[in-house]
Amino acid sequence: MALEDKYISYRIYLVAFVIFLMAIAVTVKLTNIQWVEGDYYRKLAKDKTVKRVPIPANKGNIYSSDGSLLATSIPNYIIRFDALAPKAEVFEKNVKALSDSLSKMTGKPSSQYQAEFRKARASKNRYLLVVKDLSFTKYMKVKKFPLFELGAYKGGIIIDQETVREHPIGKIAERTIGYERVDPKTGVLTGKGIEWAFRKYINGKDGEILKQKIAKGQWKPIRDVNELEPQDGYDIISTIDVYIQDIAHHALLKQLELFNANHGCVVVMETKTGQVKAISNLGRASDGSYYETENYAVVESHEPGSTYKLADLIALLEDKKVDTSHVYNTFGGTVMYSGKKVRDSNDEGYGKISLARGFELSSNTVMVQAVYENYKSNPSQFVNHLTNFGLSKPLRLQLKGEGIPYVPNPKDKTWSNISLPWMAFGYGVSLTPLQTLSFYNAVANNGKMVRPQFVSEIKEWNKTIKKYDTEIINPKICSQETIDKVKAVLENVVKRGTGSKLYSKDFSMAGKTGTAQANYGSNGGANKHYISSFVGYFPADYPKYSCIVVVHEPDTSLNNYYGVDVAGPVFKRIAQKIFTDSPSTNEIKNLNKKNGKQEINYADYSVKISKTQENKKTVPNLKGMSGMDAVAILGNMGVKVKIKGTGKVKSQSLQPGEALTRNTTIVLELS
Repeated sequence: MALEDKYISYRIYLVAFVIFLMAIAVTVKLTNIQWVEGDYYRKLAKDKTVKRVPIPANKGNIYSSDGSLLATSIPNYIIRFDALAPKAEVFEKNVKALSDSLSKMTGKPSSQYQAEFRKARASKNRYLLVVKDLSFTKYMKVKKFPLFELGAYKGGIIIDQETVREHPIGKIAERTIGYERVDPKTGVLTGKGIEWAFRKYINGKDGEILKQKIAKGQWKPIRDVNELEPQDGYDIISTIDVYIQDIAHHALLKQLELFNANHGCVVVMETKTGQVKAISNLGRASDGSYYETENYAVVESHEPGSTYKLADLIALLEDKKVDTSHVYNTFGGTVMYSGKKVRDSNDEGYGKISLARGFELSSNTVMVQAVYENYKSNPSQFVNHLTNFGLSKPLRLQLKGEGIPYVPNPKDKTWSNISLPWMAFGYGVSLTPLQTLSFYNAVANNGKMVRPQFVSEIKEWNKTIKKYDTEIINPKICSQETIDKVKAVLENVVKRGTGSKLYSKDFSMAGKTGTAQANYGSNGGANKHYISSFVGYFPADYPKYSCIVVVHEPDTSLNNYYGVDVAGPVFKRIAQKIFTDSPSTNEIKNLNKKNGKQEINYADYSVKISKTQENKKTVPNLKGMSGMDAVAILGNMGVKVKIKGTGKVKSQSLQPGEALTRNTTIVLELS
């Protein structure tokens, strides 16, 4: 018995010892958690219950040079339904009326809505998508529908808001205005155009607010003020003129449809400043329609064909190798170089003609002979001119993705016996349409080459943040004597040369036609197609605008793919439209004239906005403002808004200057 008691005592001691060790372990662990790992666990607990929620900054707008809105951010609403939130009797009482209201707004059958709501309730779906892509006006209507008017907890309505980027002028210049978005395939942020190139100014800086997790997975702000206030993005003032843009877009579209072309582009540039007043890039979709698929004018580098002959003429005249009166034999329209034929579009040739006449008629044989005979012993002299003209380097545009030009060099391994003659009529070289236009614009600008410009200013309301002045690439590409001679020849191209179909006695134009073959060496020539172009300026005697039109793959079954017939009419229509209201007068419309009323309204609006940004503790004066602008201002101030009617603010429930308190609600009556 004593032995048994002894064993029991040992077991008690053992258990007590184990408990003691466990107590020590717990104490050590608690001490470790409290003092050693305390910061980590406190942070972990805080992360589970408290989080910083970003407050998206308002993106800046993009405006045209004449004040039209090209891109802006608008609120977009998505309505979902928590099917378990309403009580059974409330749900049954209102579900049909709610379905009828939604049906009337969307056109979707009421019975379908009812079925979806009942199915969601049966399956305990707490996040049913009801309707999306709602404007603010429609969102306000949906909030007042039966059941939804009871709110989130009693009516089950869930409201998600997102901001979407809209282009008020539609698809016109869409690629140049651009976008910023996440690629759905790669998840990488990407973009195009002005929106992407100037995103650091447009996007602003997001703010932050501290929120705490409460019941039902909801999060509420911990304090009334934000941890970090969002900074709205700046506005971008582009060089685009909506009036000219509309003309260019529709002129190009008409011609692409007429010739069933694959794609094309047009650019209109102000001669003195380099400001791009219009740019349209249209590609054919599978259904035959045309839309902005790629910014061809900026990114697509290709053989320019005969428009490149201007570089030949300037180089020859600048080196005084020949004069425009020098006569060449066209040899029946064909000459040979290293066993390769160079042909004129006229199969019989032009007989014996001057260099100037050869340029006017776009004679390949004349231009190739002139270049080859004078530079064959020193091709670098000719190529150096092309480099000095700026034809071998990118323009370093404000937009991203510029195509890389290519000019062969005698030092390259790829240089051959036919490189020089082929360059003379625009083959073996590569330029984007905008690079070609910049060269012609330099001639129109008396030799001064300026960089094409898409954005003129960055603004914060009425305050200029950054201004982009005209940038000079080359102050003088050649002598004034040479400029005067080539200007006369370019004008004669339209008067009596390959561009004579475009001539009008009522206003003057100058330029050059181009018809290039592309893919002529691939698949035995089976993939060969044509690129039709026209580039020049107007009016010829005092150039105000330069313009290039390029059309790819016009339908050859129409037996007409020449630059003057395919691209030329686009150039002429643009010139006619923006040259003057009355073709009999020689005056340029003042397209940069400011609209007085618009300036006053903008200034008044800017003052109101500035005042509300400065003082967020008192009610602003919103009378006369549009309902959307008023809602945006009050939303930024953390004020709740109720809207009655549509249009501009006629009256407000709280008077200007009254103090704002937490959860203030203002009723705005619109008319």
